[in-house]
Amino acid sequence: MRPDYVDFHTHLDLYPDLSAAIAACDRRRTATLTVTTTPKAFARNCELSQTSEFVRVGLGLHPQLVAERSKEISLFEKLLPGTRYVGEIGLDAGPHHYRSLELQKSIFERILRLCADEGGKILSIHSVRATKPVLDMLEMHFPSHRGTAVLHWFSGSASEARRGVALGCYFSVNERMLASPNARRIVREIPENRILTETDGPFVKRDGKPIPAGDVTQAVKEIAALRGLGASVIQSLIVENLRNLTICHTRNS
Repeated sequence: MRPDYVDFHTHLDLYPDLSAAIAACDRRRTATLTVTTTPKAFARNCELSQTSEFVRVGLGLHPQLVAERSKEISLFEKLLPGTRYVGEIGLDAGPHHYRSLELQKSIFERILRLCADEGGKILSIHSVRATKPVLDMLEMHFPSHRGTAVLHWFSGSASEARRGVALGCYFSVNERMLASPNARRIVREIPENRILTETDGPFVKRDGKPIPAGDVTQAVKEIAALRGLGASVIQSLIVENLRNLTICHTRNS
């Protein structure tokens, strides 16, 4: 069934009721990638979403948790053949996580190599204050013919965005990201066929409350305004981008 919307990065298992969050995405007909922060969370997410028309689960090891969960990389490796989607992974060089950056790089490199070896994976990647090393590592360890990287909540420079495009990356955009003038400028310049929407719920708030599961309508409206197009045009374009992304994955599998 064709979706109406796309949420390519959210944390449904961090909402108060995972089953209700999955059901909300189905009601909205939002094609949703719910990422996990540790491999141990993957099985439960898969179990509760197995009958969902629109929700798929990413296998993740969040860079902010690598310092305490790095040993779960062995479980990650065991589970990887069972999924096409990987996330949340990446690097975080923010002040609270900088001390683990070298360990993060080691884990991220291992994940990229594993995904490249398997082929056809679609990755949702975190890159806080670490856009250049993320792009460097993608170029070295995850060639575009072996899978596709989606840069979640991109906060790099315009030149780094262009480099990401050249490496075959997509960009998932949420409404809070668009509060940044730099992000708005970059979203205007990203090729239309590389844009996806996301919520990053429940971390993104609207009116002081977690953004409703699967609700990307505001992000769609803001992207449309930035690019001088109607919201329905952008909505259809993003759904088509997801279709092309997953077709590419199928061909590379």
